Amino acid sequence: MKNLIQISITLLFLFLSFFVHSQVLISNTSGIPDNSAMLDVKSTEKGLLPPRMTESQRNAIVNPTSGLIIYCTDCLEMQMYNDTAWTNMIGLSPAQGTCGDLLVHDGQSYATVQIGGQCWMAENLNIGTMINSNNSSDNQTDNNIIEKYCFNNDPANCDTYGGLYQWDEMMQYVTTEGAQGICPTGWHLPTDDEYKTLEMQLGMTQAQADATGFRGTDQGSQLAGNEPLWTDGNLDQNGAFGSSGFAALPGGCRLTNGQFCNQSGFAYFWSSSESGGDAWYRLLSFNSPKVVRNVFNKPFGFSVRCVRD
Repeated sequence: MKNLIQISITLLFLFLSFFVHSQVLISNTSGIPDNSAMLDVKSTEKGLLPPRMTESQRNAIVNPTSGLIIYCTDCLEMQMYNDTAWTNMIGLSPAQGTCGDLLVHDGQSYATVQIGGQCWMAENLNIGTMINSNNSSDNQTDNNIIEKYCFNNDPANCDTYGGLYQWDEMMQYVTTEGAQGICPTGWHLPTDDEYKTLEMQLGMTQAQADATGFRGTDQGSQLAGNEPLWTDGNLDQNGAFGSSGFAALPGGCRLTNGQFCNQSGFAYFWSSSESGGDAWYRLLSFNSPKVVRNVFNKPFGFSVRCVRD
């Protein structure tokens, strides 16, 4: 009996050694594997199916190794991990496609718009699990779950205006300007300079774009969208309302005391650029056709847009 066990172990070892050091052919026809391949799959009837998962499931993979391949079901693309990020293996996907097509991200669809040389989301980002905010301790946290605030803790407001995000949560706890953060693969969080590029495309001068406070002429009107959602439509002072297609909505903000403010009158958008311990943002106000550029404290909750890489 002992000899039989030893012989079996020896045969198993020889088989495994042969398998590891030899080429393998999987085919519904006869043939030999290609000399350049360790594994050669041949078929004229069926395909090779990689693991399929949602973007959230993909992001939950712990320490993915460089070269790992999956199919992202809500990104609609084959993806490979390149040691720093998940990248589309086949160029533009149907979800990214031509600017103007719908962008699909984590089960949500977003309109997109080409403005000059940039492709922007034309809707406020609405991704993550809603958490309630009632006081200053109700902060979003680095817990591997994307979290969002919905104005007045009402999910219907996220459906209309998108989520509100603290700067660190939006950035996914990095400080790299232009990071992907909570944006889809192939998109990133706009920098302060990319907002300036957008504004200058709509008519601001470089000096106006570089200034702080209310700037420009009617760029706020051009960036606005869905006029009935703005208080009295007063932003439309120069007849340019919504002409850019950016379609900004007045989602308001979440204050550091946990309360909410200014829905239907103000739209606040984070950039991914820091200034000291704060971050640059943009503000559209119902009572001015101009755009505010300034810095604000990162714990405030603002709306988010993404721009394509």
